[in-house]
Amino acid sequence: MKFGIYLPNFGPFGDARVLASLARDAEDSGWDGFFIWDHIAGMGLPMVDTWVALASIALNTHRIRIGTTVTPLPRRRPWKVARETVSIDHLSEGRLILGVGIGGGQWEWDDLGEQTDLKERGMMLDEALYILVGLWTGEPFQYEGRYFHIKETQFLPKPVQSPRIPVWVGGFWPHKAPFRRAASWDGIFPLFETDSEEEQLTQLKEVVSYVSEHRTSQTPIELICTGFTFADKPSLAVEIIGQRAALGMTWWLESITPSRFSLKFKDEWPVDRMRERILQGPPRNK
Repeated sequence: MKFGIYLPNFGPFGDARVLASLARDAEDSGWDGFFIWDHIAGMGLPMVDTWVALASIALNTHRIRIGTTVTPLPRRRPWKVARETVSIDHLSEGRLILGVGIGGGQWEWDDLGEQTDLKERGMMLDEALYILVGLWTGEPFQYEGRYFHIKETQFLPKPVQSPRIPVWVGGFWPHKAPFRRAASWDGIFPLFETDSEEEQLTQLKEVVSYVSEHRTSQTPIELICTGFTFADKPSLAVEIIGQRAALGMTWWLESITPSRFSLKFKDEWPVDRMRERILQGPPRNK
């Protein structure tokens, strides 16, 4: 079991120096990973570019895995993401994990003139992933798809990690398409539209079963869960983690910021409070 921190890239955390400082504290306190959201616009809050922040995080840490949860590839040029990911993978000496999804939110899609049809975005995501893997090989690569077109090109250097940078696929259950896609990659990052603990566990069990039915690779797949635990309630933390571990969870991402559906980030959960939780260490120490 691995434990990470999971933070937005806006509001009180919309500053690369703040995120880098928190990541260093996380590494010093025994956490295994530090992951940030990848938003670009909206909400009327301070926001930092995710890849600039990851560069700062990479230079301020030495051991923990770092990455995005998640990058909406349909609003990105895959060759630009290929260059960014390899650059961060080298800067971190092979510690990057790329989380991907189709994205959401009117402010980053409708308002910026991006693709709004979810099925179209799903197909764009599949094409972009194929291109990423092709460019990561460091070999001559070309592609002719519905959305992206590449004449022969070659991207160097290759990632530090072999055979490639790990890819986690996120999506909201019970939508099935993201999880059919996830079955072909390295990790599942399920999100749920319910706050009920009982309902989330039931749906998580359904996710695991569904992905298992569609996975053809014999390589183990990561199962990433998010939530929050409190240092002064160790027995509750053991219960929360244990229930998910029994279903196959391999990563727990601590997320004590307000709900991702809430835009009230101006005053809630200030940086000092998050830092206090980080310094208390992961739930395994309780």
